[in-house]
Amino acid sequence: MSQRKRSRGSGPSQADDGDEDFNLSPTLPRSQVQRNLERRSQDQVNQKVSELVQFLLVKDQKKIPIKRADILKKVIREYRDVYSEIVNQAGRTLQQVFGLQLVEIDTRQHIYILTSTVPRTEGENLRRDIQTAKLGLLMVILSFIFMKGNSVKDGAVWEFLRRLRIQPGERHEVFGDIKKLVTEEFVRQKYLEITPIPLTDPPEFKYQWGPRAAKETSKMDVLRFVAKMQGKDPMYWVSQYNEAKTTTL
Repeated sequence: MSQRKRSRGSGPSQADDGDEDFNLSPTLPRSQVQRNLERRSQDQVNQKVSELVQFLLVKDQKKIPIKRADILKKVIREYRDVYSEIVNQAGRTLQQVFGLQLVEIDTRQHIYILTSTVPRTEGENLRRDIQTAKLGLLMVILSFIFMKGNSVKDGAVWEFLRRLRIQPGERHEVFGDIKKLVTEEFVRQKYLEITPIPLTDPPEFKYQWGPRAAKETSKMDVLRFVAKMQGKDPMYWVSQYNEAKTTTL
């Protein structure tokens, strides 16, 4: 179903190095996109990438085919001049975090679905366990904690999630009760540790990695994940890189 990047109107391409181009439509020349990107802040682009990832995940959970027109109208909007970059980054995030790939199923009307890249045993139900999406969210939270110095206040966590269009006080279509998921389920599973900060009024809490997170992933893995998300080399973050390198020795 995939073709190379130079094919006009192609679906997602699949390269050997895993760094696929998730182009959904004919786009501006790369040089023009780069010039357009220079007029946008990295935070603006990252926000749009996060919005697109959430939009696609919600559509996928409902098993609703995704129209390119809806992506442009409901998410990309005034960022059409950097459309290809936003879609590429969102596609990489979906694949690396959730094990999903964007596939075109109707080349005339430009309709897409998300398919799992995780191998399945014969006879396994095609419906993915929602646990996969939860663990993807967990990886994002663990990355945020590490990049902020291994400890963050609860208010910073909730504000970070709001920037991803995940509202702690509202029931999310994919993750359900966000506060319960983060403060109860992830804590019970030992992925997160939440401890009260003394002498704070109203009470504040400190979020850190739990022992299970430290066993199942590493700071270097998390740093590589962040680097791929932002299109940078892990060594760009000198302090975090040195810390991650030390803990893997």
